[in-house]
Amino acid sequence: MTYTVAVVGTGANPDDPDTDGFAMAYRHAGAYSRLDSCSLTACADIIPENARQFAERWNIPDDNVYTDSVKMLEAIEPDIVSVCVPPHVHADVVVSCAETGVMDAIHCEKPMATTWADCQRMASTCKRAGIQLTFNHQRRFGKPFREAKKRLDGGTIGSLDRIELGGKNLFDYGSHLFDLCGFFTDQAVAKWVMAGIEYSEENVQFGAHNENQAIAQWQYTNGVNGLASTGDGGIVDCQMRLLGDDGIIEIGGSDAPLRIQSGGKWRTVDTGGEDVHGPSESIFDAARQKLSTRLPGVSVETARPETFVDRAIADVVDALDTGRSPELSADNALQATELIFGCWESARRCGRVDFPLEIDDNPLEAMVENGELLTASGQ
Repeated sequence: MTYTVAVVGTGANPDDPDTDGFAMAYRHAGAYSRLDSCSLTACADIIPENARQFAERWNIPDDNVYTDSVKMLEAIEPDIVSVCVPPHVHADVVVSCAETGVMDAIHCEKPMATTWADCQRMASTCKRAGIQLTFNHQRRFGKPFREAKKRLDGGTIGSLDRIELGGKNLFDYGSHLFDLCGFFTDQAVAKWVMAGIEYSEENVQFGAHNENQAIAQWQYTNGVNGLASTGDGGIVDCQMRLLGDDGIIEIGGSDAPLRIQSGGKWRTVDTGGEDVHGPSESIFDAARQKLSTRLPGVSVETARPETFVDRAIADVVDALDTGRSPELSADNALQATELIFGCWESARRCGRVDFPLEIDDNPLEAMVENGELLTASGQ
């Protein structure tokens, strides 16, 4: 079966030096183009030039280029929709797509949304409509993380006691890390969280607030503890650390993408040239892509190394095809995002927060707007 695919929110051309962001729509499109089962059919963006440039890059007919996503969906009726707009409009776009009822699956960029109510609204709307909803936490498919899970499940470090996270922030960057906590704990449910944050300078990324620094502690129902440290000077000096009763697995540290301490000694684990962000491109990869433009039936997309996004979208499509639950399901994303909003709510309450989370808003955004957190200007 061939699935027709449409993209909402193309963004600017990634070859433009003034492009703001990671051009995720182009990465999604590249992933679909590698799959024989998918055909990129239409696109929509509120900026006409962005939509036209995207369509030209991916050979989408002019008649299938729109500035109104609902009109596009009603006219094209695609099987799969990728949503690549900024997080603060994720919910409205996903819900409006789902309400047309024309697609079988929606794959949305992360983080989920900028309020806890919107996160739940997206998930419940798609569930009622029978639409497969997924979020692009693609790092689950990276070899450093897959190999770490393999070693963890194999008992290399004994029973998992604690997970530590280190990153830029809890939301935009931390969304991946909290999702990976679910991956490593087999989607264990969090019981409670305590956190403190610092927001002395405005930190808005893709239209959403992020703290400057945070420290958080939480516990899962299976007894595993969590510790997160974000911002400059954080106490966790790697992306993730899995501490067991018989060893340690470290991911994304300064020494190697993946290493294990067992028996008192550290050893590096081969990850096939991949770090926590993706594969390293060799001179041979670059040459192969250059040659691909001269070979019939070969494209730059199929000649380049497989990325984590490629694997994520392949799993999304395979799950739709086979009827199984996708790894990047909305339920898994909700577990990760509840912890993030729980951290901010703990900072707002100055106390422990028990789950399930009983708020609707964005605690960090509310504190900033209410003047409870000082900015650099002192206002």
